[in-house]
Amino acid sequence: MSRSRGGKCLQHGDLHTFNKLNLFLKTPMAVNHLSRLRPLLCQSVARHLRCGPVVPAKLSSPTFFPDGLSRPAACVRLYATKKAKAKTKGQAAKVNITAALVEDIISLEEVKEDMAAVVNALKDDFTRNLSIRTSPGALDHIVVSTPDGKFPLNQLGQVSMKSPQLIMINMSSYPEATSAAARTLRESSMNLNPEVDGTIIKVPVPKVTREHRENLAKTAKQFSNKAKDSLRRVRSNAVTQVKKAKEGQSEDTIRLVEKQIQQMADNIAADIDKQLAAKTKELLG
Repeated sequence: MSRSRGGKCLQHGDLHTFNKLNLFLKTPMAVNHLSRLRPLLCQSVARHLRCGPVVPAKLSSPTFFPDGLSRPAACVRLYATKKAKAKTKGQAAKVNITAALVEDIISLEEVKEDMAAVVNALKDDFTRNLSIRTSPGALDHIVVSTPDGKFPLNQLGQVSMKSPQLIMINMSSYPEATSAAARTLRESSMNLNPEVDGTIIKVPVPKVTREHRENLAKTAKQFSNKAKDSLRRVRSNAVTQVKKAKEGQSEDTIRLVEKQIQQMADNIAADIDKQLAAKTKELLG
């Protein structure tokens, strides 16, 4: 008598051998031998697999079958998820070099001050040129060029608010600067149309329309782009100075200093974006 297995016919001798092997695999001795082979099998499989990032292999618990015997535990490989890989890729290592360690290469404090000056200049531009408030103080930033030099408008004339819609400037103390002051007001970015009456300059306050607010917001964007250009020049000059000091310094040190400068520039650029966002929100209301 014979049995068919896998499409092949087993003879009596083969069937007897198959039954003995099947009984042997169910014995504790067979389980013990297979358990010893398990680490070798896992290592062999790991060498032949060509997959992405893998965390250390984890062994699952032995599985128990109805016959009361346990089978060898399977070797389970846990792979990093796409989310975890993206998170790791997006994290850039931060550099923090003590200024004293590289003072013979470049003064990081001076670079920091130069970059901070860019932000301060941007804030000053925002305050001077992008104000929608109607008050005498709104003209404090106006600087008039005269044959004797440049002077703030409020030093050449007396600025007062005649009404919410009209600012008056009395130039009787320096009448020769009246025309220059009127021209400066007209050429400012405040959309002013001054009228000269002797030594008196009348400045009608324009109505703050939506279009005017949007134009001011565009000007704010231009100021921020100008600030970023200045920031790039500061960073470029600093990196050039570092490259000139390569002699006598290790490549790793030079590379770390350059990364530190780039990191400082990135922080200032983020501050510029923050200042622009706040000013735009103020202007558009």
